Amino acid sequence: MTNRTTLAQLRTMDAAQVACLPVDHLALLLDEVAALRADAKHLADLLHDALHARYGQAAAAARRAEGKDTGRVRIADEAFAVIADLPKKAVWDQPKLAEAVATLRGWGEDPADYVTTEIRVAESRFTAWPPRIRAVFEPARTLATGRPSYTLAPKDAA
Repeated sequence: MTNRTTLAQLRTMDAAQVACLPVDHLALLLDEVAALRADAKHLADLLHDALHARYGQAAAAARRAEGKDTGRVRIADEAFAVIADLPKKAVWDQPKLAEAVATLRGWGEDPADYVTTEIRVAESRFTAWPPRIRAVFEPARTLATGRPSYTLAPKDAA
């Protein structure tokens, strides 16, 4: 008989109770959850591949029959309606978009009526800039935090 906390017990606890568990229990629970997550991903990928193998050709044929390359189609399979969705994913060539925006400006159009422009600065580049350049950009920079994460490792492994 073991004295460690099980996942079944964990499901009945709130965060405050879990926070009071011994650190070795937390480490084991994290390992178990990571294994479950990996297993769930593997199973989801397997099912996705199986569904594609079973319905992919029929879905492609149904789309062709409807005169489209992407989108949703319905396929009947016994007592089920299989909804096969092939989403459209647009990928925009950034340099060509910049040329298009310049063309709009040349025509006297306001590109903001047609496109959204987002300028990004990589933090690693920002910290490497000379101080006078950083000073120009600092008023536009706000730091926020993401979701904290924690890893537990035995001291001999650290």
